[in-house]
Amino acid sequence: MGLRLSQHAEGHGSKFAKKYNVNRLVFAKEAVSRMEAVSREKQIKPWRREKKIALIESVNPKWVDMTNTAR
Repeated sequence: MGLRLSQHAEGHGSKFAKKYNVNRLVFAKEAVSRMEAVSREKQIKPWRREKKIALIESVNPKWVDMTNTAR
């Protein structure tokens, strides 16, 4: 498990995750670099909720926790 995933799993994730009690990873995509990952996050962040849900359901229709399967 990557550093960021383990931080979230241990309760040391983002302020958002703490505030809203986020405890499942339902979408993950491997990035070549940190810069690429941040760029993708910034691209997705302004999307409407419906579009984000459609993205999640395109790869994880049952919303299964992917913490142990993500890299």
